[in-house]
Amino acid sequence: MGEASGHELSDLQLRLLGVLWEHGEMAVSDVQAALARDYPLAITTVATLLNRLHDREVVDRRREGRQFLYTAAVEQAAVRKSMVARLMSRLFAGDASELVSHLVSEGDIDAKGLAELEARVAKAKRRKGNRRG
Repeated sequence: MGEASGHELSDLQLRLLGVLWEHGEMAVSDVQAALARDYPLAITTVATLLNRLHDREVVDRRREGRQFLYTAAVEQAAVRKSMVARLMSRLFAGDASELVSHLVSEGDIDAKGLAELEARVAKAKRRKGNRRG
């Protein structure tokens, strides 16, 4: 799967990609059905969204008979990384520690999340320490 650098995606586009990440290769009608509860869209709208994402190289497609089957062309982690980097750049001058500080100080991380964050920080410190030696 490709990189998602530079891809700014709307909530609907992210949800659509989420369906493809979860289910793999799907026809337009299957994507529409998966989105129907939260996004009751016409099949032509879903097809247009998929085709636009294909043009942007975010999804791949292949023809099977009279229909196209779509798959995600970018990894979820790559999209997450790209979008967080953009958020961090725009709101926190590219400073990851400021973003984390904001999340902690605003109470957006619960006790379990703080424990996981502490474990990740400790692991990152160990890795960085091993590189220096």
